[in-house]
Amino acid sequence: MKVTGHIKNAKSTLFSIEILPPLKGKGIQSIFDAIDPLLEFKPSFIDVTYHREEYVYKKREGGYLEKVSIRKRPGTVGICAAIINKYKIDVVPHIICGGFTKEETENALIDLHFLGIDNVLALRGDAIKSEGAFVPEPNGHNYAVDLVKQITRMNKGHYIEDDLVDVAPTNFNIGVAGYPEKHFEAPNLIADLKQLKNKVDAGAEYIVTQMFFDNAKFIEFVNKCREMGINVPIIPGLKILTTKKQASILPKIFNIDVPQDFLEEIEKCKSDAEVKQVGIEWCIQQSKELIKFGVPCLHFYTMGQSESTKKVAGKVF
Repeated sequence: MKVTGHIKNAKSTLFSIEILPPLKGKGIQSIFDAIDPLLEFKPSFIDVTYHREEYVYKKREGGYLEKVSIRKRPGTVGICAAIINKYKIDVVPHIICGGFTKEETENALIDLHFLGIDNVLALRGDAIKSEGAFVPEPNGHNYAVDLVKQITRMNKGHYIEDDLVDVAPTNFNIGVAGYPEKHFEAPNLIADLKQLKNKVDAGAEYIVTQMFFDNAKFIEFVNKCREMGINVPIIPGLKILTTKKQASILPKIFNIDVPQDFLEEIEKCKSDAEVKQVGIEWCIQQSKELIKFGVPCLHFYTMGQSESTKKVAGKVF
């Protein structure tokens, strides 16, 4: 079933999770171990992230350095297929602009269509760590809105080669990212919301937000979206803070704020075990408030660790 179908049919707030592929060389059992403890909460869908290539320099014979492209976490499509086969749970593979030409994107979408996967999350993706700014592939997409447009065209039976005959259209339910505290590259929130509306107007049918710790900012974001005519479902993305280090790292990486009262509780902790408990309690309260606000789904960024998510879900669902 499509994500928007799950939302339409739901009688209460849905539960969903995001997982990331294991590092290259690791087995898929770690994925199953992360999902199994959460099955009791009946996840409606599971997002599987995609991680673009990175560049490393390897020393070769003669002492020179060779720039080598590697993918540390491959396997998104295979993991999606394995989850469907093992659990019969809908999956949402991430499709990114970075590292793909338009033709490679089309071929990846065809593979997903053949597998019967009809949900995708369309993202621009991050810049390569060594480059600082996002650089699209030659003949690739620069913005997520352009990726949404390509998927929408395929849903209408339009492929890159315009002379194909008896074309079978795809049937993807397209999700996109939203940023309650704005994307770090946007000059302000309104400008960012205009870009979000462009993605919805191009064919996006639901929004999943970046993680946040301040519900007031999410609620303001939703209200501003509605004022601008963005009327698709908006799913809050939640991360359970589990270490004191995350309180300083996550704001830098994701351009988000940690509320002062939350930060003060974290600073009182003498160990990461205490921080984890504070993070769980904060997320439980966040979740209850968001359900009361009327969100269609709570989407947890598990990072492959299910223990904390299970404790939160056990108090909320």
